[in-house]
Amino acid sequence: MEASEKIRLAGGAQGFNWLPVFVAEEHGLFKKYGVSIEYKRMGTVDKATTAVLDGEADLAITPPEGTVANFIGGGELRVIAANSTRLPMSVVANPSTPSLAELKGKRIGTSSLTEGTAIYMQLMLAEVGLKYPGDYNFVIAGVHTKRWDALQAGEIDCAPQPAPWNFLAADAGYNLIGEINEVIPEILFAALIAKKSWLEENNAPVTRLLKALAEAYVITNDPEHEEITLPIFERITTPGKSDLALRGLRYMRAMGMWPPGLSISDMALETTIDVMIRAGLLDSGKRDLAKEVFDHSYLEEALA
Repeated sequence: MEASEKIRLAGGAQGFNWLPVFVAEEHGLFKKYGVSIEYKRMGTVDKATTAVLDGEADLAITPPEGTVANFIGGGELRVIAANSTRLPMSVVANPSTPSLAELKGKRIGTSSLTEGTAIYMQLMLAEVGLKYPGDYNFVIAGVHTKRWDALQAGEIDCAPQPAPWNFLAADAGYNLIGEINEVIPEILFAALIAKKSWLEENNAPVTRLLKALAEAYVITNDPEHEEITLPIFERITTPGKSDLALRGLRYMRAMGMWPPGLSISDMALETTIDVMIRAGLLDSGKRDLAKEVFDHSYLEEALA
């Protein structure tokens, strides 16, 4: 393959929300459309954003808050498609913490202070009158697998955990004290991001990449294709625990985790921007400008 057809794709953990990517890889869809993927696992979501900014990666699948902030500041980052638009997460607390209100003074594990989980937790805890900073502390514990390790080790008191780790924690005696999707029902949880200059120079491979992913999303969302999706989902979530993996896969699919056609609804984009404003990461006067971070031209071309 030509060098231009190789795409360096970064992410934090490359976990559950990457299911359609691995479906595309393992069932020949990237090959079908003439692209190859070099995977870069960065360890945290903001490092994935930085990898694109620094040229270490071409694209990333990561929460969009860092991209929005960069765009507002006149930077090159753009959102070109959705990866996932639901938050399949429970707030998991140690057995001595029975409710959200009891998190006052506690340590909450997140993957970033400015993207994703930290923002969601601020909104969740504001519902019970807890403010940040002041009422609780964030600990950068890493992605969900690292947060689970930190929770078991007693290094944190609580963490937002996606399915099926929330179910795993409940089975182990931990408390599920809140559901994030009840506070934030639809949001751009993770997006495909890239620099404008790179996109303009690589229109053709980007379009082919999106075509491959669109086909993979059809497979991922079809209950009739669980023989394809479940083994992959189990491998990237809970190896050797097929019953738990099936529970998590069906939970996510039923809530609309992976949007058909990688589409970004107006509600998902509005909620993303609103959450940033409420968390103090975006000036309310920049709301309309922030919406322009989504360059829909590449997705439109891929799906035409």
